[in-house]
Amino acid sequence: MEELLHEGQEILVQVAKGPIGTKGARVTSHISLPGRHLVLMPTMTHVGVSRRIEDEAERHRLKALIKDLRPEKVGFIARTASEHASAEDLRPEMDFLVNLWADIQRRSAGLPPRRLVHEDLDVTLRAVRDLFSGEVRRLVVDSDDAHRRIQAFVETFAPHLADRVERYRGDLPVFEAFGIEMEISRALEKKVWLKSGGYIVIETTEALTAIDVNTGRYVGKRRLADTILKTNVEAAREIAYQLRLRNIGGLIIIDFIDMESAAHREEVFRTLKEALERDKCRTNILRMSELGLIQMTRKRHRDSLERVLCAPCFYCEGTGELKSPRTLCYDIFRKIRREAGRRDGARIELRVHPRVGEMLLNEENAHVEALERELGREIAVVPRADLHLEQYEIRYA
Repeated sequence: MEELLHEGQEILVQVAKGPIGTKGARVTSHISLPGRHLVLMPTMTHVGVSRRIEDEAERHRLKALIKDLRPEKVGFIARTASEHASAEDLRPEMDFLVNLWADIQRRSAGLPPRRLVHEDLDVTLRAVRDLFSGEVRRLVVDSDDAHRRIQAFVETFAPHLADRVERYRGDLPVFEAFGIEMEISRALEKKVWLKSGGYIVIETTEALTAIDVNTGRYVGKRRLADTILKTNVEAAREIAYQLRLRNIGGLIIIDFIDMESAAHREEVFRTLKEALERDKCRTNILRMSELGLIQMTRKRHRDSLERVLCAPCFYCEGTGELKSPRTLCYDIFRKIRREAGRRDGARIELRVHPRVGEMLLNEENAHVEALERELGREIAVVPRADLHLEQYEIRYA
């Protein structure tokens, strides 16, 4: 590394992955500029084809076509949207990306270090470029400005999809009309119910994501093994969907309900693998163990939906747990015993949350009276609704 870089050297880099959690951004000097059909790699000469294009004849055709059209000393990757694309589809985009790279080089030469040279499309047009394909029946937009921009973009880069862009005119907000609000709410819950009555629980930690599958209220109509298989198969499809929806990345451990049949384990594994084929993020999945566990990884490009939409609870500091009222009562008793000998006054006033106050005045009242006799002081419990459950005040008078 010391031979390639030295202090004070100016280099042009691209942010390959933004900061996630406590990890900083990842940058690279191997620039890539994405278009709808192609990705330009100006620092390489490699020509590749998306893994999602599985037909070997089509892969060879695209590779040969790109090699024939491209300028020298640059590389390209054919994206999934380029399947069955012609030279007339690829040449204008190739010229646009090459000219864009030349413009970036000119701008970078006149800028001081630590300056933004080029920025990708905004989130609206980036979503259209990367997600709006022939598999999408219609694209619904609720803004006149966004509709005009999307329509112009699609007519330029994918004119065969232009008639699928629709301006939404309904009375309800578009997210509510199409059930998006409900899906966002589901995506923030740990428990996700399945149609059969079973459910999955998704727990995310710093190191990994654990997903547990349960039969819940589903008992089936025939053999227990068939009930378990049906729940696991349905859960496998839902898990693949939730991983995409929540943008969960990194190491993922899935605990399916135990199955004695090797054929059933294979069916669940195959279902999950097929469901993950729709995922644009790269996944690597290992076969199910005899314990019903599947280990997999999903490439992490950006923060998960939970990190984007939520913040750690400032009450529990992100643990998701609070002390029980009984535990808080005994915390208070211990603190009074520690402090009482150093404090004056014949009366001790406890200002506590109403739930803790109820515990002190009822189930723990005998303990309070014993403490009064021990210390020779009156203890008054004052419930305060403005206090947090774990917050309390001890006053001596």
